[in-house]
Amino acid sequence: MSEIKAIDLNAHALSWVGKIHYDFGFLVQKAFHNSGLDLSKEQWSVLKRLNVNDGQPQNDLAFITHRDKTSMTRLINTMESKNLVVRKNDENDRRVNRIFLTDYGKEVIEKVQPIMYDLIPAVQESLSEEEIETLITTLKKIKLKIADIAEE
Repeated sequence: MSEIKAIDLNAHALSWVGKIHYDFGFLVQKAFHNSGLDLSKEQWSVLKRLNVNDGQPQNDLAFITHRDKTSMTRLINTMESKNLVVRKNDENDRRVNRIFLTDYGKEVIEKVQPIMYDLIPAVQESLSEEEIETLITTLKKIKLKIADIAEE
């Protein structure tokens, strides 16, 4: 039987990735709130994807935002109640819901983009361009390794 070693979670890169993800999400929420926006980071994630490709199927949005179908349905319901998006049946397949930005949703995107364009560089300002490139390269390697292990 293999021996289980105590693991110092602070000594592992993935632990730090998780902490940074959580802290950055909190920072984003605070920035939205301070700007008078009633928007969650999850809602922003959907809005920015629709801004690139409006009218995406709801199931595709769930996949690219790493959500299950149930939580995506709840998120879209909330976003519809805030008049950010509208759900429409696909013209060719009535089983498919396509999600579209409303005019208000487009206005919110225009308000959020400058916040994010300021926030990301502010967070990374202590890193050189070389450090940022190295970090991205390293994180891509980890992502590929996770995909490899998942396929085993």
